[in-house]
Amino acid sequence: MSFVEITGIKKHYGQDDSFVQALDAVNLEIEKGEICVLLGPSGSGKSTLLNIIGGIETADSGDVSVDGETIKSMNEKRLTQYRRKHLGYVFQSYNLIPNLTVRENIEVGAYLGKDSLDVDDLMKTLGIYEQRNKIPSQLSGGQQQRTSIGRAIVKNPDILLCDEPTGALDYATSKETLKLIEDINKKYGNTVIMVTHNDAIKNMADKVYKLRDGKVVETIINENKIPAAELEW
Repeated sequence: MSFVEITGIKKHYGQDDSFVQALDAVNLEIEKGEICVLLGPSGSGKSTLLNIIGGIETADSGDVSVDGETIKSMNEKRLTQYRRKHLGYVFQSYNLIPNLTVRENIEVGAYLGKDSLDVDDLMKTLGIYEQRNKIPSQLSGGQQQRTSIGRAIVKNPDILLCDEPTGALDYATSKETLKLIEDINKKYGNTVIMVTHNDAIKNMADKVYKLRDGKVVETIINENKIPAAELEW
């Protein structure tokens, strides 16, 4: 059994004239420690799928299994525990707490985990140790995203969910952020599930699922990954 198994997931929004089939019988498997990219244009269903894996949205039918446990079987309390134990989130918008320092924003994530990483060591890995006492408004976009990644990863989650993590960043900072996600995957062994519309990013992944109109239209296994630092677009 794969670490993450998604079986027959369907999800719709709206009724009648406004009906949209966001996901249409999606199946996929992700192994522990893989970098998996969900690739597709806006409206393909990739962010909806990420939210269902994250327990933020519920599917109409089908199921998500993580480490042998199905989300469908969880009550609200168990779902909260699942999010705390298994998941870290990195969003396009950084969602940092504006009056807390870099260190304090990361420590917010640490409180949620039982096996949290060392905050100082993590800030050094992320290259933001020198900024540890600054608040978000004193940081560049790239530094804010690094802090956001730190907050997500400090509780040492099994799965790092990244929703367009480079969407608000320039080219150079985007590549830095992708390299950071790659480095974290190598150092801590977290499974990474990343949503993007950027076709070049698929080349750094172990596995790629291309989505279109709510369906998986292609599965790519990368035998020869390209390091994030060498991606071009």
